[in-house]
Amino acid sequence: MGRIIFDTATTLNGWIADESNSLSWLFAVDGGDHPDEGLFPAEAAVMVEGSTTYEWVLAESDLLAHPEKWQEFHGERPTFVFTTRALPVPAGADVRFVRGSVLDALPAIREAAAGGDIWVVGGGDLAGQFLDAEVLDEIALSVAPVALTGGAPLLPRRVESDRLRLVSAAAVGQFARLVYEVVRPS
Repeated sequence: MGRIIFDTATTLNGWIADESNSLSWLFAVDGGDHPDEGLFPAEAAVMVEGSTTYEWVLAESDLLAHPEKWQEFHGERPTFVFTTRALPVPAGADVRFVRGSVLDALPAIREAAAGGDIWVVGGGDLAGQFLDAEVLDEIALSVAPVALTGGAPLLPRRVESDRLRLVSAAAVGQFARLVYEVVRPS
């Protein structure tokens, strides 16, 4: 069975999007618009997003008008979007909308992954729901040399040090790459 990985970019002070849910701060960092190999789980079989992340991606790249751009980031992978609303889908994209709890949706997500890794793209609250359900295996962060005054928090949960074990820390271009194993509570 594949791992469930929350892999995201964050600012030094823990924001994954600004007050307008924008990632323009990230794209302004050298290498932020096209991350180096190793700054994201390129081999993940499935992607999982919250509706805010999904809608931002649609708007930022104008994917409804240019559905061919979907492949640049998502590739052929199925993308599961947690939402309570009807949302548009770019032509040719494999987008699957799910409602309810992470645990309710997980069997379908794991089936689509067919033993491969599952990449929780964002947001932080959705990643927190995977953590709360005790199914999150890894948190991988690309920390950018940016500080924001507010926005969407990295992980809006209290997580004590006994839940995370540092696996690696490295400099990758302008980013500090931190990877933590999530330890299940005993």
